[in-house]
Amino acid sequence: MRYISTRDDSSTPARKTFTDILLGGLAPDGGLYLPESYPQITRAELDAWRGLSYAELAFAVISKFVDDIPADDLKALIDKTYTASVYCNGRNPELAAEITPVRWLEPGLGLLELSNGPTLAFKDMAMQLLGNLFEYVLEKRGETINILGATSGDTGSAAEYAMRGKRGIRVFMLSPHNRMSAFQRAQMFSLQDANIFNIAVRGMFDDAQDIVKAVSNDHEFKSRYKIGAVNSINWARVLAQTVYYVRAYLAGTRSNDEQIVLSVPSGNFGNICAGHIARMMGVPIARLVLATNENDVLDEFFRTGIYRPRGTAETMVTSSPSMDISKASNFERFVFDLVGRDPNVVRALWASVDAGGSFDLTGTPHFARLPTFGFASGKSCHADRLATIRRIHEQYGIMVDTHTADGLKVAAEHRLPGISTLALETALPAKFEETIVEALGMTPARPASMVGIENLPQRVEVMDVDVDAVKRYIERHCN
Repeated sequence: MRYISTRDDSSTPARKTFTDILLGGLAPDGGLYLPESYPQITRAELDAWRGLSYAELAFAVISKFVDDIPADDLKALIDKTYTASVYCNGRNPELAAEITPVRWLEPGLGLLELSNGPTLAFKDMAMQLLGNLFEYVLEKRGETINILGATSGDTGSAAEYAMRGKRGIRVFMLSPHNRMSAFQRAQMFSLQDANIFNIAVRGMFDDAQDIVKAVSNDHEFKSRYKIGAVNSINWARVLAQTVYYVRAYLAGTRSNDEQIVLSVPSGNFGNICAGHIARMMGVPIARLVLATNENDVLDEFFRTGIYRPRGTAETMVTSSPSMDISKASNFERFVFDLVGRDPNVVRALWASVDAGGSFDLTGTPHFARLPTFGFASGKSCHADRLATIRRIHEQYGIMVDTHTADGLKVAAEHRLPGISTLALETALPAKFEETIVEALGMTPARPASMVGIENLPQRVEVMDVDVDAVKRYIERHCN
């Protein structure tokens, strides 16, 4: 298995191995890595996988993409990652062993639980594996790495909890100053580990993400300070998430003659990109429902064919803050497939985007092909998510977080007759306590380990949106 860039500008694509791209994030040409072709999952394999544990399924899927880590070592890393003790949070031990259990709300409609990891968000599903992979590869190579990332809420804490105390790893995590929930801020800023550094920028998530990309595109600085990435621009993150889409299909159907609809809240297109890849591999996903909040850049594209990123001033602060994003980093991976994997087309499209513009595929053969990829989309606003949180609680006795509420609201608009729908849970309600109290008048429960987390001492550096200031901060803490 070899990997290529979405923007490769050579006649012979630079073919990389999995470990070549694991630590680096963006390709040198500014593109994102994808496999040269998607390995296929046969119906016989799906039959055989129905009885596997989550760790066994993860090895079966991930090993199709990784051939430069010995199979026994890869299996050991996966087995170490996906255990009931890591994905417990005080739950019933039987459910904890399932890692991602399905909670059926009614026949044909359920929730895929993805938020039982250490930071109570779906990002743990990939980040815990990434931490173990990074440590393994760095130890084999005798190297160190400085991870630079940006978060709109959950990626940061998931990365920091996965990397804290890891040998040879420092984490520099950027977040939008005062734009996350109090719980999200406390999860990150209360960590006292010597290898964790938090930077809050006076702007939105997109500003933080732009800084990460600018630093990554400074090849001399990136090389000198061994800058790596854990955002979903990192291929290993997307690969690890692909596993739970396969699990969702197996758990939501009784036979391989059935299809499934999966609804995914999406801001940066990383989570649902993994669903797209699972579908391209042959998993019978009838429809991928993309749900946005008020920042509806992605919904606009799937409805109109126009991709129009917004600036900071146009990006709204919402009660589902992890989706307060107007430049979807992983969207480039999907567009690469949409335009027939032609890097020349992708380079031309993103030349406009990177210059602050947009692109319009309406009237092109590319837009005509869009329905074949099985996407549907919709948006949700604050009033919608309050109403959905209330309805789900009243109807089923279940409390959901704001982002999952967005997914459930849009899922209801795109269900297919005779086909089960699973909404992918993204976080536990405790992470967004203020909105849950507004919706239900009650405080969501939280694991004992997270009680009072907002009262712990916090460590964070607040900065203006300034690439050079971030570089100086990294230099100061690496020398």
